[in-house]
Amino acid sequence: MKTSVKTLLTQPARLLALTALVAISAGVLQTAHAAPGEHGGHGGHGGPGWSMGSPRHMDRMLDSINATAEQRTQIQQILGAAREELKGQRAQGKTLREQAAAIFAQPTVDARAAEALRVQMLAQHDQASKRMLQAMLDVSRVLTPEQRKQLAERMQQRRTMMERHRGDRLQNEGVTPR
Repeated sequence: MKTSVKTLLTQPARLLALTALVAISAGVLQTAHAAPGEHGGHGGHGGPGWSMGSPRHMDRMLDSINATAEQRTQIQQILGAAREELKGQRAQGKTLREQAAAIFAQPTVDARAAEALRVQMLAQHDQASKRMLQAMLDVSRVLTPEQRKQLAERMQQRRTMMERHRGDRLQNEGVTPR
């Protein structure tokens, strides 16, 4: 005997289940949207290290650590190759997000299809993360230990400044920073 979920759940329980489903889908979509390289070629959110940022940003960073012309060329080649690979992954991520939107727009949401899509999104994000890490490792081999140390210090200063600005902005908006 086949019993549908609808007959097993009361109206409040169905409403709670639907709310949970919407919250989970929003989380999946947000996670997919935050994938590395997702915002115009930038390095992503909360990555493990150096972002690929804009070429101008990278030039300033390399200026700050006195990178040689040879180091600059090697780093530009490394990051250029990574950017090209990540472009395809961004397109794949967009397709996956469109598929998720279509799944959740249906009158009846297919839980198996949603789960399969979530797994695909995680795999795509993992692939992008691995590519970013490889690029950072390749760049680290081009720089001297002293240059890497200087770069890490500058990045920490920038992170501190950005956190302070974020806190100020939230405080001005009347939101308590986390």
